[in-house]
Parts: sequence; C-alpha cells; structure tokens
Amino acid sequence: MITIDAVNAPPPDTDSPLLPPETATAYGALPCPASHTDAELDALLSLLTASGPPPRTRTRIRTVVVGHSRDAASRSAAAAFVEAWRSAGLPVLAVVHWPEHAASWLRAAERFTAEEPDAWVVAAAPLGWAQMSRRLRRSTSWDPARTYGFAALADSRLPALTGPGTLHGMRGATAEGGTWTVDGRWVTRRPPSSP
Repeated sequence: MITIDAVNAPPPDTDSPLLPPETATAYGALPCPASHTDAELDALLSLLTASGPPPRTRTRIRTVVVGHSRDAASRSAAAAFVEAWRSAGLPVLAVVHWPEHAASWLRAAERFTAEEPDAWVVAAAPLGWAQMSRRLRRSTSWDPARTYGFAALADSRLPALTGPGTLHGMRGATAEGGTWTVDGRWVTRRPPSSP
C-alpha cells in the first residue's frame, strides 16, 4: 500500500533561506532521528545503485557527498553509509556535517556542494535539514532530485517547512526498507518490495 502525506500550510518566508522562528515551530517539535536500521541502509544503497541511470543524469551513480547533522543517530547512519559505499569500491568525495541551528547555513552549504558528485546522501534531523536545504536551493547549484535521505527525512512537515519546490524529487529509504519520495508538498511512501 502506498501512502501519501502532505501538510497544508502557508509557505515560509521566501526572501531569506532562514526559517522565521514562528515557521520553524509551526508544526510542533519535529522528532529527533532514530537509529538507522539494516533494512533502511540496504534500501538506500539499492536506490543509489539500481540499474539504469538516475533521473537527470546520463551515468550511473558512483560518486557521492554525504551530509549529516551532529546528533548521534545521524552521525552513525552517515558513517554506516560511508563504510558500505566504500566497501563496494565506490568513492565518497566528502563528508560534511552541520549543527541543528546555524546563523546562515552558507558555509555548510558551500562545503556540501564544493565537489560535483553524482548524488548527495543525507542523514539529518528534519529542522536542520529544512534550514540547510533552503540555503542550498537559494545559494548553490544543488539538485534535490539527486539527493537521497534516511528515514528521518520522510516527514510530511519537511516540504511544508522548506517551501515550494525546495525538496521536489528528493527520495530515500524508510526504516522498514521501503522508499519515500518528495513530490511538491507531498511525501509518498512505498512499502518494501516483496522478495
């Protein structure tokens, strides 16, 4: 069964990449990331290595940049991904981390996009990623359609926080080994494939 979630809300201030405090708290406290699961990591790796070219590219995904927030679960998920990716003989161009709260996010955004990877992989707390992705979209050539995330980012409040189109095309894995995709303001979840 496919589930689709959306949050109807006024768009956040689009003049600045920073979320105004009233917008950042409009949906209540966003959850902290949970520890990643083996099924989640496997599904994420499968998304990145599936046969056929990824959208908007002509080659298979080989190089990645990994980004994570500084909470323990996100650090652990990022490290597990890096280990698995490198174990497959594939290069990780950079690993970038950021705090949950920052003054402008520009420095982290520039580090995250300094290399030109085939894809970006994100393990992060939702609020920090909302801030970071807004800065990325407004200040860099980052493409959400080439970005893959862990389960914590499959929260339907995230596209509402970031504003129209900011995360469109981003996808990732659920804790159960399914997948999710951001389509506009919608987050669509698909269960794991049957063996």
